[in-house]
Amino acid sequence: MASLPGGVAKGLTGRVFGAAARAGASPRDALAGLFRRLGAALEEEWALRRPFLWLPVGAGAGAIFYLAAATEPVLWIVGAAVVVFSALAYAARSRRVLSVLFVGLAAMAAGEFAGGWRAARVDAPILERAFIGEIAGFVEEVDYRVQGARFLLRVTEAEGLAPERTPFRVRLTSRGIPAFAAGDFLVVKARLLPPAHAALPGGYDFARDAYFQRIGGVGNVLGRAEASPAPEPAAWTLRFFAAVDRARDALALRVYNAIGGDNGAIGAAMVTGKRDLLSEAARETIRKAGIFHIITISGVQMTLVAGIFFVGLRGLLALFPVLALNYPIKKWAAALAMAAALAYGLFTGSRVGSERALFMTLILLGAVLADRPTLTMRNLAFAALAVIALEPEALLGASFQLSFAAVAALVAVYETRAAARRPAMPVEAIGTEAEKEANGLAVHVREMSRHGVFGALIATFCATSATASFMANDFHELSPYVLIGNPLTLAMIELFAVPAALLGSLLYPFGLDGWVWSYLGAGIAMIMTVARWIGDAPGATLALPAFAPWAILGLALAVLSAVLWRSWTMKLTALPFLALGLMGAASGGRLDLAVAPTGDLAALRDADGMLTILGKRNNAFAAEQWLRADADLRPGAETEKAWRCDAQGCVGVLRNGDYAALVLDPSAFHEDCARAQVVISPLYAPRSCAPKILLDRRRLAETGAVTLTFAPETQVAGQGSSPTSAAGPVWRMARAPGEDRPWSRAPRGRTSTPIPTPTGAAAPRNAPAPDDPPEEPAE
Repeated sequence: MASLPGGVAKGLTGRVFGAAARAGASPRDALAGLFRRLGAALEEEWALRRPFLWLPVGAGAGAIFYLAAATEPVLWIVGAAVVVFSALAYAARSRRVLSVLFVGLAAMAAGEFAGGWRAARVDAPILERAFIGEIAGFVEEVDYRVQGARFLLRVTEAEGLAPERTPFRVRLTSRGIPAFAAGDFLVVKARLLPPAHAALPGGYDFARDAYFQRIGGVGNVLGRAEASPAPEPAAWTLRFFAAVDRARDALALRVYNAIGGDNGAIGAAMVTGKRDLLSEAARETIRKAGIFHIITISGVQMTLVAGIFFVGLRGLLALFPVLALNYPIKKWAAALAMAAALAYGLFTGSRVGSERALFMTLILLGAVLADRPTLTMRNLAFAALAVIALEPEALLGASFQLSFAAVAALVAVYETRAAARRPAMPVEAIGTEAEKEANGLAVHVREMSRHGVFGALIATFCATSATASFMANDFHELSPYVLIGNPLTLAMIELFAVPAALLGSLLYPFGLDGWVWSYLGAGIAMIMTVARWIGDAPGATLALPAFAPWAILGLALAVLSAVLWRSWTMKLTALPFLALGLMGAASGGRLDLAVAPTGDLAALRDADGMLTILGKRNNAFAAEQWLRADADLRPGAETEKAWRCDAQGCVGVLRNGDYAALVLDPSAFHEDCARAQVVISPLYAPRSCAPKILLDRRRLAETGAVTLTFAPETQVAGQGSSPTSAAGPVWRMARAPGEDRPWSRAPRGRTSTPIPTPTGAAAPRNAPAPDDPPEEPAE
């Protein structure tokens, strides 16, 4: 969470009001003095051109508004708004406040336009129901697992589906060693399902991510999958990226087999970005230690690769006096380092963290080519704008939030230290100093390292403080020992991972790479020993309940205010945002009932106050999401309870004594609808089913995942009972009323059944539909 040095706020307030008291001024005069101080701080920020750094914030807000809207905006109107607000900002350029207002509105409109434009570019069919049949297409990417593989298939034809309803791409899982590779043509029988929607309101929505990846279905291969002759050659772009993926897989398997076990899987992930070989036990170990980013390709690796090439090539060219004295070898080295960074990013897979680092590196090295000074934080702003323009959906992902927050905090501290050392240096000179390295982050981290362990701890503390809010909001947990794990991770990457990746990749074609992977394996073994020690330590994981939906807004603004402003006076504006965010974090509330969007799984709070799982055990992800939101670290298997379950369904008891029935067979509706106050089902309930709360397939198609929180004394009224409190449960739904987005289409044959608002009373009875939908029951 955003943090400021202790005593700063007290010192500022004391100076203002203390001086006023000594002068005999009234509180009104003291307040006026405070506003004058803020005005002077704003003038200083304006002179340093810091308001520019808020442009990505405005554009990001517009992109988030697009992603969160209930209906699709009209793209040409949004584009026209960008033009109009930009013209108004230019016309009002002599009036600062008005101009800033119009620039902000233009940025927000531009962010929303970027979201709509991105959706229009990737729009592709999505399966509406389960599909079992033969599909054909080209393999785009293969991720090997210990048993089997997961791969992406570019679909050319699907049995029984018209071309306009055939997914562009599907993700499949196969058992056993695959008899194919990226680029091969497959004809397989598969079972596919539509991409899963969020299991928790406000939680991770795979369906949205899948839409932007043009994945229209996920499932399993039925039978053996073997390569077949292609009816026609694949597009050259597919062949190119398939060749890259084959090279990545070959190197990943080489590293995995050379090192062995989970350590080999970690080595493969560090070198190639392929993470599927890692076991769940090893993932849990590094997660508890707070070093999960050790298996991701992020900014540190990109920085080191670009820096090694830049410094190494420049030094190599300097060995030749003719070149060094007559040609711009610094620019040559920068251009070659840009090419190396692009190649590294391509080979290790494109993720938000590596994209951010790649954009920053290219911008800084490009500034070297153009003989222009570059501010480090400005680099980060340009990188953010590039991500928003190209992949605005990434803003809602943890990778974007954690990556940018951590780097922004480190850069802000570096800028503060640089300004303190050189108070008379022009602002632009800070950027010139940063050009000496491949990345502003590398400058700061390397400078910190000169101060030994204390410097590494300071850098880790800054990054952790900035990312804590997003970690808690996204994953509902924090790792108190991250101050130990993170410095070890940085050392591991700098001393083992990146040198081994570069050297091993060069020696691999000659078969001389074995000793390199042994060296890498030794480093991984050391850090995994420490990770196990940290994970087994008391309090290694601090579980946190879900925040109120608006809490992250205040916390994010607190982080932004603390890192983007330069003066301490303006940094203090983070405090009210921080207070607002902490209030939201403390008022999230606890769910008493959670229902998956498929209706075949639910979690309810029993009389002991613990969540228990009701229904099928084939959706471990949904169960994990509910437990994490409840700050419950128990494995899903320990949440099972001896509820009355059979082939027809289950019956459980809520903490207030009401019955909740999960109906899996149509024959159970008659009895359960008459006796239970809450009925949940993946099937369509008959018209005669009228409990107090009915969450069947028809209702869940409208609401998506649902959570309910009952008042302490509330009893859901059912037949023969009356509520003990007039207050009904608080509803939260994953889908907004009337929502219709490309990745979350409104259900066909929408009924007029009213849907409760999130703060409304208990759900009304289901209104009868004219005709039952013709679809088959969910499997």
